[in-house]
Amino acid sequence: MTPSKFLVFLLFIFPFISKGQSVSTNNKLISPRIRVIMDNDFSGDPDGLFALTHLVLSPSVDVRGIIGSHLNANDGFDRSKTQAENAAKKAADLLAVLKIKDQFPVIAGSNTAMVNDSTPVKSKAVDLIIKEASRTDTSLPLYILCGAGLTEIASAVLTEPKIADKLTLVWIGGPEYSDLALPPPNYSSPEYNLNIDINAARAVFNHSQLKLWQIPRDGYRQAILPYSELQLKINPQGEAGKYLTGVLENLMARIQQFHLNLGETYILGDSPLVLLTALQSSFEADPSSSEYVLKPCPLINAQGGYDYNAHGRNIRVYRRLDINLMFNDFFAKLELNK
Repeated sequence: MTPSKFLVFLLFIFPFISKGQSVSTNNKLISPRIRVIMDNDFSGDPDGLFALTHLVLSPSVDVRGIIGSHLNANDGFDRSKTQAENAAKKAADLLAVLKIKDQFPVIAGSNTAMVNDSTPVKSKAVDLIIKEASRTDTSLPLYILCGAGLTEIASAVLTEPKIADKLTLVWIGGPEYSDLALPPPNYSSPEYNLNIDINAARAVFNHSQLKLWQIPRDGYRQAILPYSELQLKINPQGEAGKYLTGVLENLMARIQQFHLNLGETYILGDSPLVLLTALQSSFEADPSSSEYVLKPCPLINAQGGYDYNAHGRNIRVYRRLDINLMFNDFFAKLELNK
């Protein structure tokens, strides 16, 4: 039966649906169909705060936890020894602005990277991932959304290997694949998110069997927000819009002090985490408007580069993202919830 015939069938079976129901007034027509845990370096690049806002405003996801994770120890965004706690506080502050402060658990992960690719760190965030992945009382699939380093998810799988086949890891990070894309001018090596914890990336890529959807640098760099849309589509949308605009404008002002010119765009590189999960297609659920290739999972070498691995499990590498769907949905949800 095709989807269109299925809809006609439903209309005949359920002809007396209330005419008063409306997506714009309530979410009774939409219920969660996936579980997610978001893990992000919220005390760093503000793109994670935009992605978190979009995620918690999406009724098709059941947010099971929010993890504040560390940056590279030498990162200019936050040079403190409490990067994970600072990240968790930033996430909690945002939820307070959204007036949903106590709705989701917000937990700090480790403040440091893994010392090697086989020794897990210990944290309440790691315990959260293991507990959620081990549940047997729900059939909703679990996604771990990582917009930074992989310390917590790598540590969780090293601590409890049985959870590897019980979740999907969606990761923003890693350099371009040489057969798919060229790196940008003046690119950094290792790639930013991978460099946060190379050992954790090696644990995930080289030693685990995790189901992995990767959005490497050439993918996440497509998520370009013009400053004009920040002003017209985000700033007017209540306290949340003003908060997000202020966070980004404050960063732009700081960068100007170093005589760097960002032009009139900013990359909200963590937002594809929401696109590929909350905005999956209705029938045969999948991120059907974005394009990926299947590749044998490479080995991550000690320098943070890829080494070919003919025996690597297949992973999804996203090449083209439906940025229009992603941003239009974000703008609409901000307006509906202002």
